[in-house]
Amino acid sequence: MAVTLADVAARAQVSAATVSRVLNGNYPVAEATRARVLRAVDELEYVVNGPASALAAATSDLVGVLVHDIADPFFGVLAGAVQAEMGRGGEPGRGGEKLAVICSTGGAPARELTYLTLLQRQRAAAVIITGGAVEDPSHAAAVAARVSRLTAAGTRVVLCGRPPVPDAVTLTFDNRGGARRLTEHLLTLGHRRIGYIAGPADRTTTRHRLEGHRAALAAHGVGGHGIPAARVAPVAADGRTDDTDHTDGTGGGTGGDRGPEGFRGDGGRDRGDRAAEDVRGPGTPNGGNDRNGGDDRDRRGRNAPGDGESRCDGCDRAAAHPAASRSGGPGVPEADRLTIFGPYERCAGYDATMELLRRDPGITAVMAANDTVALGVCAALRDQGLRIPQDVSVVGFDDLPFSADAVPALTTVRLPLYEAGARAGRLALGREPLPPGGVAMIRAELMVRASAAPPRPGGLPLTID
Repeated sequence: MAVTLADVAARAQVSAATVSRVLNGNYPVAEATRARVLRAVDELEYVVNGPASALAAATSDLVGVLVHDIADPFFGVLAGAVQAEMGRGGEPGRGGEKLAVICSTGGAPARELTYLTLLQRQRAAAVIITGGAVEDPSHAAAVAARVSRLTAAGTRVVLCGRPPVPDAVTLTFDNRGGARRLTEHLLTLGHRRIGYIAGPADRTTTRHRLEGHRAALAAHGVGGHGIPAARVAPVAADGRTDDTDHTDGTGGGTGGDRGPEGFRGDGGRDRGDRAAEDVRGPGTPNGGNDRNGGDDRDRRGRNAPGDGESRCDGCDRAAAHPAASRSGGPGVPEADRLTIFGPYERCAGYDATMELLRRDPGITAVMAANDTVALGVCAALRDQGLRIPQDVSVVGFDDLPFSADAVPALTTVRLPLYEAGARAGRLALGREPLPPGGVAMIRAELMVRASAAPPRPGGLPLTID
């Protein structure tokens, strides 16, 4: 005779409802009770009837994880952490595990909505949505409607790195505060002519990081007073933006512009395998391609980019990233003139840097939308015979696994991606209490490394209170 749920309950000396809660993972159960139930399941060799259980209960054993691009290391770390958490429900075969299904949207809003609908049809136990949101009220309303339907059916929904949505638990990243502290670090070193390569213009992440950058500039009278935090520079000449996005900061009025400074000189991290990126040219010390035999004279006149030039060696999609628009002319505020939008890709960093050098050959620092873009910045500077950081400092954002191993090591803002992904997984499975109000902020930490230094021939350092 087949073992029933009632048999397991009798062996574990709990109610059938408690056994069901343990097996479904949809309600917090004391750890001692949970262990007793799983032991009874193992001893009796009880096998859950998956399809019948899914029909009888509100959910199945499936957990959907929406990412923009699984090949992007940012999303790879998040998804890996979530998936690892799914396997911690119990010993294999004892009914505590969940099946994590990674849904790569390509950053397309329509695909995101499609996956949410499909996951509802599959009675997913939980859905975790990662990455920033599109700045589109109609899309935001459509996502909110689908989240509401999912939660009404018993599915837990967790947002990781995007603005809050009603009925969902939210983990936000301190994008504003991180960008502000990174900009303040450059100001402290003495930089005043700072180029900013932003992400896609229609993304919440882009806006929040730009707001933090502009807030730091405005607070210290750099780049023009009174520049609205959300003001944006022109997009590429053909109007193209990329939908590939990364984390998002707080939603609504939740701040995060300040917080623990977290300044740290870091020689490396134990965060798994890393892909090192050497941004040095042959025979060049401390990064950059020294084509003048190591002398210290200004190299900005060498190989200057011409109008319309866009050369990104080693990228199969170089032609997809045209040079930025030419609207950085007279009358445009300095901060706007030195801000360029583009995809979160290495080639975008390369092309935007060439355009920044055209607009202002005297820039002393470039702040990139993320670490991948920063690698493109370094490559462009190298091709122009500029050294990092002696001629131009470069900083990134996210602290992706390769950042500490770049040469020179990249100064950046660290977002604890693995920890955030694991926490999202625990919240999705009901293994961690909900944060107050259903929203928690993940703090950003400034990682001071070798790619940023005082500008040549030197500037007046600025003290940041």
